[in-house]
Amino acid sequence: MQATQRPGAQLLTDFQQVRAHSHRLCEPLMPEDYVVQSMPDASPTKWHLAHTSWFFEQFLLVGVTPNYVSPFPHYNFLFNSYYNAVGARTSRPKRGLLSRPSVEEVFAYRSYVDEKVEQWLNADPDLDGWRDIFVLGLHHEQQHQELIITDLKHMLAENPLDPVYRALPDTPAVDPGPARPVEFTGGLVWVGWAGKGFAFDNEGPRHRRFLQPFALNDRLVTNQEYLAFIQAGGYEQPNWWLSAGWATSTAQGWQAPLYWRKQGEEWGVRTLAGTLTLNPHQPVCHVSYYEADAYARWAGARLPCEGEWETAVQSLPLGGHFAEEGLFQPQPAQAAGGMRQMFGDVWEWTRSSYEPYPGFQPAAGALGEYNGKFMCNQYVLRGGSCATPASHIRATYRNFFPADARWQYSGIRLAYDRN
Repeated sequence: MQATQRPGAQLLTDFQQVRAHSHRLCEPLMPEDYVVQSMPDASPTKWHLAHTSWFFEQFLLVGVTPNYVSPFPHYNFLFNSYYNAVGARTSRPKRGLLSRPSVEEVFAYRSYVDEKVEQWLNADPDLDGWRDIFVLGLHHEQQHQELIITDLKHMLAENPLDPVYRALPDTPAVDPGPARPVEFTGGLVWVGWAGKGFAFDNEGPRHRRFLQPFALNDRLVTNQEYLAFIQAGGYEQPNWWLSAGWATSTAQGWQAPLYWRKQGEEWGVRTLAGTLTLNPHQPVCHVSYYEADAYARWAGARLPCEGEWETAVQSLPLGGHFAEEGLFQPQPAQAAGGMRQMFGDVWEWTRSSYEPYPGFQPAAGALGEYNGKFMCNQYVLRGGSCATPASHIRATYRNFFPADARWQYSGIRLAYDRN
């Protein structure tokens, strides 16, 4: 007779795997690397490690442990991100000033939280009402694992010593071939999450949308194709740009994607493996919505809306280059054949504003602040990136950033109207 698995056994395994992956991301770091905040939108690695532990403590341990009192009461102020209902917090742009607690103390905090969570799971708890919060905590940590990578990349790119986080194997410059439009009939389609398992609240409710006929290119825009835009004066001609995009680009002095570096007559690109020669066939990444939109206009196309993107991937497997490979650099598309690079490599900008789906209601309490309150002045990205854990992504996943954000692994897929 087969033994019945304890209800919390799989959750315990998942918890241990997710928490261990955060630690693996830190293996190449020196102590000084943990504490630097290179811009207000980024956070120090130490803060990410503490915040994800605070999340489990605040939203799980406090609720499941009778008379729970944290031995780290001041951490509620230091490592709360944006939950107003939980209380005051340190200013986001000042997270890099938190030289204390030390890195060692933060890892001790993680060990404390791990021990308490594992004790709870090993006690065969009643998971009703807590399973969803626990799984949310896992996916929340996976989000911060991606942020650890993107924030480290931005921080290391500011260092004139060109430090290497992790060496990359040689990537052959394989030409993916010309991009080919794939036609879709449009019509009345279903959009949003309606399956079993985990999804963020902003992925639902599932609802119907009407799409005009459209086409999407079968692969992402490459460095070589984007370089043609630069060489044609794309950053010097306002006619391709939205007004706010042109104002931002000129004010910031943009001349190329964020990590491109001119090396004589050639281009290099700053990666987590140091500055490398620009691979012409890799997907262009670290471009803002403004740059993606300007390139699409210059190319005689547009960005897809998120309903089009989701329709195009409904029958596709979740294959692609993800964080587990440890490359943290988008790779060239494989041989032609159907839609390519829809998942992994780079997040794909859509022209859809980040707004609630029809019937959306945020959850009650502090966790209702997770997504809903950010549904303004941002655009949706789809598909995940080479810094996204594969188990974290879905066809309905809605990422979102302001139009000027460039430090994420964000890229471009072209769309076209059809009659």
